[in-house]
Amino acid sequence: EIAAEVGLPVFVHDRDSNGEVAETLKRYRSRLSGAVVHCFTGTAQDLKALLDLDCYIGITGWVTEKKRGAGLRDIIGALPLERLLIETDAPFLLPRNLPKGWHAEHAPGISSRRNEPALLSYVAAGVADAMDLSVEAVVEASSANARRLFGL
Repeated sequence: EIAAEVGLPVFVHDRDSNGEVAETLKRYRSRLSGAVVHCFTGTAQDLKALLDLDCYIGITGWVTEKKRGAGLRDIIGALPLERLLIETDAPFLLPRNLPKGWHAEHAPGISSRRNEPALLSYVAAGVADAMDLSVEAVVEASSANARRLFGL
């Protein structure tokens, strides 16, 4: 309601809502300037419902998780590049494709389990691998989408 009133995009964390978030967004979507479903880990059915509502879909380091991210990697090909955003969900969901020792070299004193915005390139690489695209294509699409969504 607030996002609709002030004319700003809504940013929603949807994890295991079983379609409840999509149903709520459906009631407000026509009044929202945009919608991002952040940290998406849902099913193909969830993805379709959110894309039907013209939502952007935020993908995190979850896509690099061997076991937990398998379902996401299986359906990510159905995500149009025009709806893709990459994100870190810092300080959580550390990309698992991160080189060993990255924190010691680049962020001494910070826990090796802490996700940082500086790790977005590893999320992009995980998305690119799962979508069978170049990292450059993923970064270009996500950047263009963020500029469009937020009016940057």
